[in-house]
This record gives sequence, structure tokens and C-alpha cells, in this order.
Amino acid sequence: MECFIVVNCLLNVLLMLPSITGNVFALVAILRTSSLLSPSTVFLCSLAVSDLLVGMVVQPFYIAHQLNPGLRLTDAFDAFSSLSCGVSLCTVTAISVDRFLALHYHMRYPNMMTDKRAMYKSLSLGFLMILASCLYVWNMTYARLTFVPGIAICIKVSTFVYIRIYQIVRRHQLLIHIQQQAVQTVGVDHNLNLLRSQRSAINTSIYYVCMILSYFPLIIKLLVVTINRRFQRQEWDLTYTVVYMNSSINPILYCWRLRELRTAVLKVVRQLLCRQTQES
Repeated sequence: MECFIVVNCLLNVLLMLPSITGNVFALVAILRTSSLLSPSTVFLCSLAVSDLLVGMVVQPFYIAHQLNPGLRLTDAFDAFSSLSCGVSLCTVTAISVDRFLALHYHMRYPNMMTDKRAMYKSLSLGFLMILASCLYVWNMTYARLTFVPGIAICIKVSTFVYIRIYQIVRRHQLLIHIQQQAVQTVGVDHNLNLLRSQRSAINTSIYYVCMILSYFPLIIKLLVVTINRRFQRQEWDLTYTVVYMNSSINPILYCWRLRELRTAVLKVVRQLLCRQTQES
């Protein structure tokens, strides 16, 4: 069992590096590139901040708790973990709803969702998660009874929204195909905007799939513990590591799927390397 704890801690240490560096570079690239600022990138910044909190705060607490349970860090670990993971989950749900609005109300979307409104919604989600995470310090049972339905609601909303997005994308593709067959040049800009929205929706769906795969083992554990409070198996602690892995994968997905962000991140990395070279 001690070997399992050591391996689990080493795995978390390895995951911390891409989680911290990747999210820091993504945040710096977005903040330094004005052309990237949009409602979707505001939500993306919120997701990067929560993932950065996982790498800088939650995982060190988790490693310390695993190596020395006598430190009594359970309450602090549960509070920070629920805060960061809750913000990530709610933000991915908000991103899915935002992409649905961009497709369903593509003409009215610029007026419906502005940068300030997206920032306000992100801050509101963070404030709600701070209040919810305090339940772990107050009462563990109430906290689990709150977070399990909350996770289920987020997953249900995201699943429904992406099903609707798939239906809208299929309908738009059919309309564009009919226009191309009719050799109509009217509405070319409109079609390009739709294609950009569709591409953005597909990108965010990848974040959603990765989130589901990483959170599913933890959901099973929370359900089992809620039903049977005496259930304690140390192997199930690996479910937290799987969730934290999502924070390390997200920056890679950003740069892989978003060409503008990838270019901005590479520019920041080159500037940093050039500065270090000049100093040396």
C-alpha cells in the first residue's frame, strides 16, 4: 500500500508541471494579445485559472495529505479541491451554453454576450463555488449531498446542449451545401461566421469529452461514499489524480485546437527564451 501512495504522489508531481506552466503561458498569451479577447476566451481564462489553482494549491495539499495523513489537511484539501474542480466543471458547462447561444442566435449573439457579461458570469460562478466549498468545513455530508447533484446537473446540461449543437451544425451544413449547389454568392460572410462558430463548438466539445472521462471515476466514488459512509478504499484516491489530470490536459487542448492561441503562446515562449539568452 505504501508503494501505491508513493506512485500516486509521483504521478501528481509529474502532472503539476504541465498544469502550472501550460495554464500560465495560456493566460499570459491571452492577456497580452488583444485580438484574442472575446466572451469565449474570458470563459477559457476562467478555466485556466481554476486549472492553475489545481496545480499550485490542490495537488500540493493532496500530496502532503497522502504522505502524512496526520497533518489533518483533509478539510483544507476538500475545500480547495471542490472549489477548483467545481469552477472547472461549471466553466465547461458555461462554455457549452455560450457556444450553443453563438450558433442558435448567431445574429444576436454579439449583443447577447459581451466580454463584460462573460467576465461577470465567470466571477459569479467562482463566488458560488467558494460558498459551496465552505460546506466541506462545516458539514461533510451536506457538502457531498450538494456536490453530487451539482455535478450531475452540469453534466446533464452540457450533454443536452451539445446534442442541440450537433443538430444545429448538421442543419447549417445542409443549408450551406444547398447554397453551394445553387452557386449563390449571397451570404458568404454569413456562412463563414457560421463555420467559425461550428468549429468553436466542436473544439469545446472536446473539452467536454475529456472532462467527462476524468470526472466519471470520481462521480462513482462520491455516489458510493454517499450511500455507504463506511466505504473506505485507498485505491479510490486515484480518482482524484484522474481529475487533476484534466487540468494538465486542458492547456494542450487549447493550443492544439485554437491556432490563434497556439501562435500567441509560441510567441510568449520565444520572447522568454530570447530574454534568458540575452541575460546569460
